[in-house]
Amino acid sequence: MLSSKAPFSKSTRVLAAGAALTFAALSLSACGSTSDAAGASDGASEEKVGVSLIVKTTTNPFFVSMQDGAKKAADTGNVDLTLAAGKADGDEETQIQAIENAISKGDKGILITPNGPSVVDALKKAKDAGLFVIALDTPPDPADAADITFATDNFAAGELIGKWTAAQLEGQKATIAMVDLFDDKIVSVDYNRDQGFLTGLGIDTADAKKNGDEAKTGKYTGGKGGDYEIVGNQASQGAEDGGRTAMETLLSINPDINVVYTINEPAAAGAFEALKSAGKDKDVLVVSVDGGCTGVNNVKDGVIGATAQQYPVKMAELGVEAIVELAATGKKPANSEGLDFYNTGVELVTDKPADGIKSIDTTAAADICWGK
Repeated sequence: MLSSKAPFSKSTRVLAAGAALTFAALSLSACGSTSDAAGASDGASEEKVGVSLIVKTTTNPFFVSMQDGAKKAADTGNVDLTLAAGKADGDEETQIQAIENAISKGDKGILITPNGPSVVDALKKAKDAGLFVIALDTPPDPADAADITFATDNFAAGELIGKWTAAQLEGQKATIAMVDLFDDKIVSVDYNRDQGFLTGLGIDTADAKKNGDEAKTGKYTGGKGGDYEIVGNQASQGAEDGGRTAMETLLSINPDINVVYTINEPAAAGAFEALKSAGKDKDVLVVSVDGGCTGVNNVKDGVIGATAQQYPVKMAELGVEAIVELAATGKKPANSEGLDFYNTGVELVTDKPADGIKSIDTTAAADICWGK
């Protein structure tokens, strides 16, 4: 399930120290065997492969599932796994300290979902120290701060929900609320999903790496086409309470919003609560990206009209396996053919399919959501 669009730019279609460290650490190991990638031929355990997984936060189920995937992969290999997380989405300082710790203990590699541009120097330091760096879900900027990225095509994910939205509108005016991730930093997962959504809807975008600079009114060309108005962009920090506050702000600007784009499903849930409190939840299309089990249930219940399903467990499992393989054989993972990242796939999830747009329903999505 490969896309022709990479998540790093529109042309390829493509995200101190001294602060108290509050990340969780867990070391896991399994005895090597002849079937282990890093196991000894006589069944005795060789030196464990040190791997650190550093996620954005553990308040989002997406990253908890990613940790579960890494633990599962570690259980089948000779891996010493350390888990770390920022205190909140956007917490770069804690991630930097976790990178420093991985270097100090001599890990073979780091898996990271970067919280922002400030982690780049620490990642370069890790690479210089001989660690192999794999970005998961969110590529750093510049992308070569990691050796490779295992990710959803975030532009394609946004484009899918944009095309679906255009089809559902059937030519009526789209009055759009954009619930983004940040307003104080630029990360690729944020602008690629945002820009992908608008492109799928059929709205021309301006700077490929900037949210909110497109024309605020005009014509969308997706589906049957029609007029559009973008009410505004508000940051949610990828959290439910942030989504609620963002939606409340946007409704105060224009109560006639009928389309809500959200960066992820926690933000979508918060936005829906704001719509419901305002009595605006019945005729508004809410779309998102993630495809977690809770999000799929929200699609089934009508909270979210459609979401683009990602596979964070797969990202983490493949990342751990790649570092184990590198330690055992020296072989490095390669990008998907024609792309500048390793594509872990995306599917549109909705119970209201649109002609010409490939999708799966919530029953199918529930069978494969994240940890399943």
